[in-house]
Amino acid sequence: GPLKPEITITYIAVSTIFFNSGLSLKTEELTSALMHVKLHLFVQIFTLVFFPTAIWVFLQLLSITPINEWLLKGLQTVGCMPPPVSSAVILTKAVGGNEAAAIFNSAFGSFLGIVITPLLLLLFLGSSSSVPFTSIFSQLFMTVVVPLIIGQIVRRYIKDWLERKKPPFGAISSCVLLMIIYTTFCDTFSNPNIDLDKFSLVIIVFIIFSIQMSFMFLTFLFSTRNNSTFTPADTVAIIFCSTHKSLTLGIPMLKIVFAGYEYLSLISVPLLIYHPAQILLGSLLVPTIKSWMVSRQKALKLTRQPKAPVKV
Repeated sequence: GPLKPEITITYIAVSTIFFNSGLSLKTEELTSALMHVKLHLFVQIFTLVFFPTAIWVFLQLLSITPINEWLLKGLQTVGCMPPPVSSAVILTKAVGGNEAAAIFNSAFGSFLGIVITPLLLLLFLGSSSSVPFTSIFSQLFMTVVVPLIIGQIVRRYIKDWLERKKPPFGAISSCVLLMIIYTTFCDTFSNPNIDLDKFSLVIIVFIIFSIQMSFMFLTFLFSTRNNSTFTPADTVAIIFCSTHKSLTLGIPMLKIVFAGYEYLSLISVPLLIYHPAQILLGSLLVPTIKSWMVSRQKALKLTRQPKAPVKV
C-alpha cells in the first residue's frame, strides 16, 4: 500500500521510538540500569522461560476443546516471543517507572529473542527452518541500538533546550506505535486465505486478556515480596516488560520461521490480538499503577526517615 510498511514500519518507525527514548532518557539513568542484574534476570527468565512453559501446560488442557487448533498454536507462538521494543517502554514512562530498566530489557530481550525464539518455536511447535540470524541481528542493531546511541549523543548538545521545552516524547512514541499496529492488522487481515470462526476468535480474545491480567498480577506479587529488593519504579518496569510480547519482531520472525506455511495467517492472529490488547490493558491500568507507585514511594520515604529523639 501507499504507506510502504516494509520500509516505514520495519526501519523508520522502530528507529524513531528508540531515537526518541535516547533523546529523552538521562544518560546516568541508563548506565545505572545496566548494573541492575537481578531485575534483568527476573524479566528475561519470566518472559522467555516461564511464560512459554506456562502457555504450553495451559494449551494441553485447551486441546480437548473445539477451539481452532491453529489459533491455539498461535497462542504458543505468543508465549515464545521476546519482550517488545516499544510498548513496555512507553507504558513504563507513562507511569513514571524505571524507564532505563525497561529500555535495557526491551533491547536485551530482543537480541536474546533472535536466538531463543526460533529455538522455542522449534521445541514447542516442531517448526524447522533455517533462520537468518545475521540479517535479523543486524536489522535489530540498526533499528534499536544505533538510534538509541544517536539519541543519547544528540541529547548532550541540546540538553538545556530539552529541559526547558519538555517536548511530548510520550505522545510521539504512542502515535508511531499506533501506526505499527494499524499496518500489521491491514497486512494480516487482507490475506484472502484467512478463515476464522467467530467462536474461536471470541474465546482467544478472552484467553489473551485473562493471560495478561494473571501474569501482570503474578509479576506484581513476586516483585513486591517482603524479601524483594525491587523499588516501586522497578516493579512497574517488571510488570510491563515481563508480560508484553513483541509484534514488530514477532511478525517478521513468524514469516521467516513459517515461510510458505499454509496456516501462517491463523498462527499470526493471537499475536496480532495480543499486541493491541497489551497496550489497551496497560493504558487502562496506568492511573491505578501510578497511584500505587506514588503512595508506595511515599510510604517508603516515611519509614526511612530518622525518628526525632524523644526529650525527657
